Amino acid sequence: MGFLDDAKKKLSAAVDKHGDKIDSSIDKAADFADKKTGGKYRGQIQGGVGKAKDALDKLDGRDDDLGPGQREQPGNPGSTGKGTPPPPPPGPSTPPPPGSST
Repeated sequence: MGFLDDAKKKLSAAVDKHGDKIDSSIDKAADFADKKTGGKYRGQIQGGVGKAKDALDKLDGRDDDLGPGQREQPGNPGSTGKGTPPPPPPGPSTPPPPGSST
């Protein structure tokens, strides 16, 4: 086992034990940054929060945004979107015939 494998194993164990605290700390840090910037970078901050929580979920194997006892279900609108299917592609469009008014 290499150094990185060992580090990931230890980090995963810490996340399993303290994932809820880490999750709430991410939210608190995002709120603090949002207040300090006057909401100017809210979109970027929320994007960072999403990426941080996705990384947390990968390490602990569960979705921290769901309540206790809930599991992410494919296509579940209440989930974080990982299981939701992409929107269908737009249907075929046919151009209007020449000379018609639309």
